Amino acid sequence: MAEIFIDNKRFEFEGPTKVLQFILDNGLELPFFCYHPSLSIPANCRKCFVEAGQPVFNRETNSFELDENGERVIRFFPKLMTACSLDATDGMVIKTHVTSELVRRGQKDTLELILINHPLDCPICDQAGECPLQIQTYKYGPEGSRFEHKKVHKPKRIQLGPRVVLDAERCINCTRCVRFTDEISKSKQLTIVQRGDNNYPVTAPGLEFDDPYSVNTVDICPVGALTSSDFRFKARVWEMSQTPSIDITNGKGCSIDIWTRDNLVMRITPRYNPHINDYWMPDAGREAYKIYNENRISRPEVNVDNQKIKSSWNNALLTTSEKIQSIQPNEILVVGSAYASVEDNFALAKFFGQLGQEKAVFAPNIIEGSGDDFLISDDLAPNTSGCEFLGIDQLDKEKLAAEITSDQYKLIVILHEDVVGRQIVTADQLASKFSIYLGTNKNQTSAVSNVVIPVTTAAEHFVSYVNVQGRIQRTIPAKETLYTNRRLDLEMSMGRLDHFGTQFDNWVTDKNKIDCIPAWEFLVRLAHELNIDFKFNSAREVFQEIVAGTDHFSDVSYERIDSELGVDLANKQKEELNLA
Repeated sequence: MAEIFIDNKRFEFEGPTKVLQFILDNGLELPFFCYHPSLSIPANCRKCFVEAGQPVFNRETNSFELDENGERVIRFFPKLMTACSLDATDGMVIKTHVTSELVRRGQKDTLELILINHPLDCPICDQAGECPLQIQTYKYGPEGSRFEHKKVHKPKRIQLGPRVVLDAERCINCTRCVRFTDEISKSKQLTIVQRGDNNYPVTAPGLEFDDPYSVNTVDICPVGALTSSDFRFKARVWEMSQTPSIDITNGKGCSIDIWTRDNLVMRITPRYNPHINDYWMPDAGREAYKIYNENRISRPEVNVDNQKIKSSWNNALLTTSEKIQSIQPNEILVVGSAYASVEDNFALAKFFGQLGQEKAVFAPNIIEGSGDDFLISDDLAPNTSGCEFLGIDQLDKEKLAAEITSDQYKLIVILHEDVVGRQIVTADQLASKFSIYLGTNKNQTSAVSNVVIPVTTAAEHFVSYVNVQGRIQRTIPAKETLYTNRRLDLEMSMGRLDHFGTQFDNWVTDKNKIDCIPAWEFLVRLAHELNIDFKFNSAREVFQEIVAGTDHFSDVSYERIDSELGVDLANKQKEELNLA
């Protein structure tokens, strides 16, 4: 196997690899700005300098030349090399800043040149706290600046598009943003204009940066040159807690991180997952913070004399149980949803199955041609495959409308599906039946339902979803509800304010906690009212029962989902069939 020596330590490698990526893969540190593992390599920041050499091979003796100490003679390149573009070769010797004074001096000089015209506005920059330039200046840069002249000024606060703002003075010309639009999103909307120390990225005259993946350029910008319009000046990174989750706005189910402060979702960023989304996500998925924060249903609502009023949980449970007891099981229509989790759909179907109504239905929300060949699918819901794997009957909009309006059903139980907003039925058609809606946000269906039960979103509970590729992933609570506490839940992450904030601080309040519970928990409470043997203490218990009784989910666990970045249920089924 080929070998390489880095700072006097021997490593082995197989196949072609770049020195910088090999260093990073082995847990070593080497500063860089322009390099990104999913983009081409321009080597224009010159920050990842290393000394590189090869052992001298004597072809006459067919052996390596040795010095007086019996060590191989190394012939180094005459100049420092950029590790990002340098191919690792057998026997190569690399010196980084750890062992080379020349490399340390090169890194310091490179940073000094970058900082000559860079504005010293870290205190007001959104990138502060997670800025590679800021971090590396502290670690590898000069103690101070020798530059005593006026800095070059460039355009500031330029709205490149609906979601991205440019501060050209901060740009260090790494070209990551331009390469992203050229190579990943392929919109080719950004380019570098001007020359020398005046250049910066911008769109062509008269055009806006409306790429559906535009905010990814903010994620990969190593400075604060590109910032998100939605997140700009909203929070500091050290104030927020970061929680891994998945995108529930699309069938692709990109892996994401949810960033919260004071129990509000401040931003959503992509999380690396080589099986699904690599380092990227669509802009539409970032707007899910509105689903988690705004227009939420908080406390149950009951329709009294055609007027919707806030009610207690006990009253909502009594009203629901009385209605169920007053009719026959075959007079209940159970409507699941591809927008709801695997656990909630399973619990809903099982609960009413024990009552005697074994039929549960759902209508997928697939719009042909609305997706692309990247991370936006035609399926607008995150769990269509999950509903199919659970065996819930799939109906189109017309057939579901016929079921809802059928004279057979006197009670319509709807889980998280806006049947009025999707124009499956009209408000008058749904209002003519007694309906119970379990949902997260106010919509046209909740407005006409007789009982509205607020349930948790994907940001508030442990649940799983199966994407269009058949890969199951799970969420972790990022927000507290009125009945949860992140200090008591060891799986929830905490930010600085969660550790040190008190209820007397102006920026820490309880008003952002929603009065809601998971759908399965409401069904457990309802089962108690109806004297039904239906007991779960956690979503984990619900999932364990799914795994034990459903072939598609066999041998899957939350722990396995976490360790494998999701489990491919579709291929698992194919492998089991082939083995059989």
